Amino acid sequence: MHTPPEKPLDSALVWFRRDLRADDNAALYHALKAARRVWCVFVFDKDILDALPRADRRVEFIHDSVVDLNRQLQALGAQATLIVRHGHAAEVITRLAKELQAQAVYANHDDEPAALQRDAKARGLLADAGVALHTAKDHVVFERSEVLTGSGSPYSVFTPYKNAWLKKLEPFFVKPYPVAQYAEALAPPHAGVPSGMPTLHELGFEKTNLHSLKIPTGSPGGQELLADFLGRIDDYEDTRNFPSVKGPSYLSVHLRFGTVSIRELARVALLRIEAAPHEKGASVWLSELIWRDFYHQILHHHPHVVEHAFKPEYDKIRWEHGKHADELFAAWCEGRTGYPLVDAAMAQINQTGYMHNRLRMVTASFLTKDLGIDYRWGERYFAEKLNDFDLAANNGGWQWAASTGCDAQPYFRIFNPVAQSARFDAHGKFIRRYLPQLASLPDDLIHAPWDARPVDLQSAGIELGRDYPQPIVNHNEAREKTLRRFAVVKAAARSG
Repeated sequence: MHTPPEKPLDSALVWFRRDLRADDNAALYHALKAARRVWCVFVFDKDILDALPRADRRVEFIHDSVVDLNRQLQALGAQATLIVRHGHAAEVITRLAKELQAQAVYANHDDEPAALQRDAKARGLLADAGVALHTAKDHVVFERSEVLTGSGSPYSVFTPYKNAWLKKLEPFFVKPYPVAQYAEALAPPHAGVPSGMPTLHELGFEKTNLHSLKIPTGSPGGQELLADFLGRIDDYEDTRNFPSVKGPSYLSVHLRFGTVSIRELARVALLRIEAAPHEKGASVWLSELIWRDFYHQILHHHPHVVEHAFKPEYDKIRWEHGKHADELFAAWCEGRTGYPLVDAAMAQINQTGYMHNRLRMVTASFLTKDLGIDYRWGERYFAEKLNDFDLAANNGGWQWAASTGCDAQPYFRIFNPVAQSARFDAHGKFIRRYLPQLASLPDDLIHAPWDARPVDLQSAGIELGRDYPQPIVNHNEAREKTLRRFAVVKAAARSG
């Protein structure tokens, strides 16, 4: 008869953070394998929450997903219950480990600078209490220094990184962690440790329009979206750039909070590529997942990107400033630029917390290269508004658009917002959804209402300046100004 090996630990604590699922969870798996009794905790961290607006869809998404995580743990172990706390995470975890007499705390990596500081503090406090902190990779397929160039340095260009990523990939790296096999180690509630779930109100937050937007939460929500996407994944390459078409997977918020496993997503993409190699949708989608890994390893190796341009010479750019810049930025934030696709995209993010990826590029290019505003202003605005805000991806995307980042578009490539509108929203379906005041304009005029004849505007019931703003900038003039603005970079390159 096979006797399972003796476990090295009597008790352990699993600290959930951006990994709100029980299935295929690295930290949970390692804890269950190592300890005879395992408790689980989630902390609503005051250090994060206190900086957020009181109505924040992300907090509501997390709250719903934590409730669901508790259900998942109970399904795995009949008596298991998720312990939920509200406080300063490092201190809460240390206190809880002492109360439970845990010998170790298990968590998954989070490479954002603030998270690394939190974990360093927790590691020190736990060490003082005689408790070890073990962390594992869970949020990406390859992290940190797992994919390096032949000379051992990190990649800064995506295509060779992608090729190396694919070359390194073996089934092992996307294999799920078999958590259920070890679930008997989940411990029942500890008599002296309450495990109640605070309400959103008790956390100091208000309900948002998350549910009226029908954004599914928790692992069941992630699986629902994945199942829907797999029915149309073959069309992804053809549909992903059109904001009025159901093209994306819409899984980004679930990836952000770990309610789906990145290993599962990579696995299903690879299976589809193998099953239908002539179809390009799954391989294009897999490339998007690889971009995500790429930006995370950039953040790990180049943390200066949080405050500075990836390419230091781009810090010399003199962006617009003063009252005029503030007015331009406010018009962009509020969707009052006079460029319909830009304004509709900003209405989308302001109303829903989501923005289509093509529109993220268009609005970022418009802010930095039409309005001449520092990309960091836009990056911060997206960080506040996006349901799926992820520091590495948001920073990478903004620096790409502003041409300041690694493997970014060249500074002289400047999106024409009208051409982008005509190409990707040809019939104005997306614009009409978010700018109903323009709904009566014909398709050929909705992209640039200022070019419409007075009779066309009159028949559509529109007066520019009253019903919809005049353009706040002339794109062609702005383009020339941007080329001059970036000349400082060109000069630096010549002298370098």
